[in-house]
Amino acid sequence: MSKGECWTALRAGGLVGTVTVTAPYGAPEGYPAPAGAGLFWQLAVDPEYRAMGLGQWLLTLAEERIGALGFSQVVIDTSAEAVDMIGWYRRRGYMSVGRWRWRVTNYESVVLMKELRTGGRGFGDSS
Repeated sequence: MSKGECWTALRAGGLVGTVTVTAPYGAPEGYPAPAGAGLFWQLAVDPEYRAMGLGQWLLTLAEERIGALGFSQVVIDTSAEAVDMIGWYRRRGYMSVGRWRWRVTNYESVVLMKELRTGGRGFGDSS
């Protein structure tokens, strides 16, 4: 949470969803996504509140915030084994741009990226 803006969804005083946004994202060397894109992570919804649109709302919030910060590309990575989650992102316009293995995990991640429609500073843009 300390590395970005953490947005939370609360219901009756309890945490039911979260997403963290960082823009620009300082990608490690070799990371298969453009340096300087916005990134979100920790997008999570309490299982009791899934299939109610909360995940889509948090995703939209993250994308809009990254766009408002002036960036036109958004990146996320998730476990290569999370096939349903990867499909969920793909149905929302994300494309696979490569794979990555973080030192702190025991799995390979799929890196996904989406071009935002809101303009701003994208990869290769000198503004």
